[in-house]
Amino acid sequence: MLNSVKEAAENFCTHQIGASCEIKEAPTDKRTLIAYIDIQAQDGSKNRIYIASDNDFMQRVSKLFLEEDKSNENTLKDMTLETANLIVGSAKVIAEELGMPYTIGTPHFEKIGMFDFDYDELKVIYIDNDELIIAIKELDV
Repeated sequence: MLNSVKEAAENFCTHQIGASCEIKEAPTDKRTLIAYIDIQAQDGSKNRIYIASDNDFMQRVSKLFLEEDKSNENTLKDMTLETANLIVGSAKVIAEELGMPYTIGTPHFEKIGMFDFDYDELKVIYIDNDELIIAIKELDV
């Protein structure tokens, strides 16, 4: 399932931001803006998808969508939620094309801080030194 989210995140970087990206598996120790969206597959399994980024990555998104050179913290939180919604929504379309449909919930802002959540899989996407974390955790039903 993380593969569809990874593909959607890469597409977001390439087609929305207009930048090439590099993917690594090591978690970051930077302060991050963290949001999540819960999803449910047809078989009833539930997962939480985390989308987290450092301030510089989200400022890049804010500059693109809002044309703000220096966004305040509330705007960066809103952009984190919007980014999560765009990436997970795109991943849903990719998963449906692969015959693995799921429903998505509403994005929630979790916190600003270290990404210290339990996860099953994680990837870090870099545009230059800016970081975007995508992670997935299976939830107990």
